[in-house]
Amino acid sequence: MASQYLVVALAVFSSFTQVVIEASSWWSLGMNPMNPMNPVQMSEVYIIGAQPLCSQLAGLSQGQKKLCQLYQDHMQFIGEGAKTGIKECQYQFRHRRWNCSTVDNNSVFGRVMQIGSRETAFTYAVSAAGVVNAMSRACREGELSSCGCSRAARPKDLPRDWLWGGCGDNIEYGYRFAKEFVDARERERVYQRGSYESARIMMNLHNNEAGRRTVYNLADVACKCHGVSGSCSLKTCWLQLADFRKVGDALKEKYDSAAAMKLNSRGKLVQVNSRFNAPTIHDLVYIDPSPDYCVRNESTGSLGTQGRLCNKTSEGMDGCELMCCGRGYDQFKTVQRERCHCKFHWCCYVKCKLCTEIVDQFVCK
Repeated sequence: MASQYLVVALAVFSSFTQVVIEASSWWSLGMNPMNPMNPVQMSEVYIIGAQPLCSQLAGLSQGQKKLCQLYQDHMQFIGEGAKTGIKECQYQFRHRRWNCSTVDNNSVFGRVMQIGSRETAFTYAVSAAGVVNAMSRACREGELSSCGCSRAARPKDLPRDWLWGGCGDNIEYGYRFAKEFVDARERERVYQRGSYESARIMMNLHNNEAGRRTVYNLADVACKCHGVSGSCSLKTCWLQLADFRKVGDALKEKYDSAAAMKLNSRGKLVQVNSRFNAPTIHDLVYIDPSPDYCVRNESTGSLGTQGRLCNKTSEGMDGCELMCCGRGYDQFKTVQRERCHCKFHWCCYVKCKLCTEIVDQFVCK
């Protein structure tokens, strides 16, 4: 009898361990640099001859650890890319019931990412986009030994008398390395064709690619004028990344129009509603409905909206009626201090007064 209990206990422990491992993610590289679990953010890690630290980094798959060992100088920028993606996610969803909150473990976003929802789709896309952005810029700034300025071909529509040169963001390299690193975890996993796990892998890979291509497609030509007294008689142009807010806005639009998918009999993802146009590689896809974000739920990872600030006068998602899910809200007064009555003094500084204002704020019950 005791042996049976032991078998059951081991099975439960094994299952729990698998959940923890599955929840751990490379996104944790973008969290608080003072966290000892994130040594990748500490510059002293990259001294010449340092022992490989990759095995100590939480959230990396075996393939990602191998890439870490080969490209240790890249890891700081993987972390920066993850941080950029997390911040942009929190900005885009700041007025939503799910606001991209992070949790205090290596999963970063908690159990909510184990559900193949449209929120998960956005998170995978924006984090992959963040890595492309960070790696491309690091190449241009000479931070990496294996890449430099962009070698993109001269655009055909660039005026003939404009010079194509300068040092552009190396989006080609950023895209390739981000694809190799970010997708490594999904490509290592092997599940039975037609299983839910295989569907999640396909969903994750699709959304990773959509995020990377959004950065790639939004990159544009930037130019600088040359000439006497700013006459702009000559221009030098190069390829430049778009501001990442523009990437976030584009991915948020894709989130709003994301396609619901399901597995067909051949183990491929197909659209649930065949009347709509099939999603392209640039669109986001999801396989599960979103959980209820109104109330806290440990099993789904929902943190609920209790205690969230809301806008009493808004009829949108940030309004108290929708944000609080009909539970009502509490009102309280708070003191806000901000600079005011600023004046420019010659030469050369600005002097401001500090104004105090009592404002009403509303919090979901």
